[in-house]
Amino acid sequence: MNTSGGWTVGPLAEASGVTVRTLHHWDAIGVLSPSQRTPSGYREYTDDDLVRLYQVLALRSLGLSLDTIVVCLDAGVDSARVIGDHLRGVEASLAALEAVRQKLVRLAAEMVTERGATPETLLQALETIGGASSASEQVLSRHLDTDQKRRLGDRATALGPAKHYLLEIEWPELYRRADRHRREGVDPADDRVRRLARRMDELSALFTGEDAGVSAGVRGAWCDDPAAMSRDPAAPADEWRALADYLDHARHDPTRE
Repeated sequence: MNTSGGWTVGPLAEASGVTVRTLHHWDAIGVLSPSQRTPSGYREYTDDDLVRLYQVLALRSLGLSLDTIVVCLDAGVDSARVIGDHLRGVEASLAALEAVRQKLVRLAAEMVTERGATPETLLQALETIGGASSASEQVLSRHLDTDQKRRLGDRATALGPAKHYLLEIEWPELYRRADRHRREGVDPADDRVRRLARRMDELSALFTGEDAGVSAGVRGAWCDDPAAMSRDPAAPADEWRALADYLDHARHDPTRE
């Protein structure tokens, strides 16, 4: 029942389709905590909490993990903007595929004529299908062989819609937090830094399939040209290497030696 303008757990669970047990679990791990308590001590959710619940459910429907969702929301990411960005990316992909389709249709039509396809049509089709490789792809090509790049691409494709959020939102936010700790002089052995490093390694495993060769190649590409890999022309290589060293120290656990 709605009390004092808020929602207690039972009615909220019934209205949202989320179980009471799930709401309690989300409260315990910081995904969604009620802003208020009733006089008798029951959890009470406000309108702002309902907005966050909607965001959590929307992002979960895209396949994101709870860890990723927490990072997205706690970083102040506007879910509507994020979803809009992803929609624009999908629409751009569809437009690119339509361009390929149109040129293949034209090529197929020319191939059945007596004259055959003109060199111009063949060249246009090749350019559209192959496309010019991006700067990041060129850097990766210096550190990964063809098979490794294929495996990396297959892993990314398998992640589906979650790929956009992991690459464009969570991973950059993790690096920003780590770099903030580095600049503030926080010891890399601090649990806060180590947790960030562990999450980065989890994300790396998602994309590389825990292939040591692919992981080393991607790391080498970032150290080689962070501006190209991050698509940020202003990204300074020396700052990136300093952060990479800082995170390596966070991963180092002398108690395991």
